[in-house]
Amino acid sequence: MKLNLLSQVGLFGILVFFFYQVVAQPQNELLLPYLPNDTLAAKAKVNIEEAISIPLQSNLHNYVDRYLDENAALLDQIKERNSDKLKTIQQILLKQGLPEGLKYLAIVESELKNRATSGAGAAGIWQLMPETARTFGLKVNAKTDQRRQVYQSSVAAANYLKTLYKEFDDWLLVVAAYNCGSGNVYKAIRKSGSRDFWKMQRYLPAETKGHVKHFIATHFHYEANGSMVTLTKKERIIYLATLNKTVQDDAKQNKGVLPDSSKQTTVDIVVTQQ
Repeated sequence: MKLNLLSQVGLFGILVFFFYQVVAQPQNELLLPYLPNDTLAAKAKVNIEEAISIPLQSNLHNYVDRYLDENAALLDQIKERNSDKLKTIQQILLKQGLPEGLKYLAIVESELKNRATSGAGAAGIWQLMPETARTFGLKVNAKTDQRRQVYQSSVAAANYLKTLYKEFDDWLLVVAAYNCGSGNVYKAIRKSGSRDFWKMQRYLPAETKGHVKHFIATHFHYEANGSMVTLTKKERIIYLATLNKTVQDDAKQNKGVLPDSSKQTTVDIVVTQQ
């Protein structure tokens, strides 16, 4: 009994440490709730139902409803026909320390079609341009185009997304930059005077503005809620602060000890240095 109590207290201490690391170090990312049970990253169990659900931004409800009315059936077909591709993408993202929710970006980019090619020359499921593909280690020439290979292109895309996140520290800006390039995102930031997607979106190309919203809508269709990749940096900070307070309040209510595990709603929380 004493050992069980000590283990519970120790687990709570680890949890609090993780949350303070997230709040104190903006470069850390909380990957929630997309982590498999066998992940090698540090894990803690939290009995907080709020941690499971990240709601859709209120200004997007009508947009997402319209988008899903038109595309829900297609999105279901894409998932049904491409389970192996999605599993491969998911494994690569997690191995690279990236949120699993980014796999939905490939659906928005190409509907997971290897042969997809844009008028500008982007190709494959991740719609990588030739120069970008080569930068991240892919062979693109007359004989070989690894952009059309699921595994290789997903590794390259993951490295590209990681690079963009280090640059912007905001997942919605990452999705925008992935679509239109970092230069256009910085241009929109300068014109708007803000790094908040919702304030600077009007200065982005129309296609990019829609692209980000389609990504959010697709995420909500498949998951029924959002994650860190559907939030701006400001929204992410507010969410983590609220979640941290909820954990502390819960600990006070339970005198620093987590309730019996049989009565918990649990979620894996992982802090990854990026």
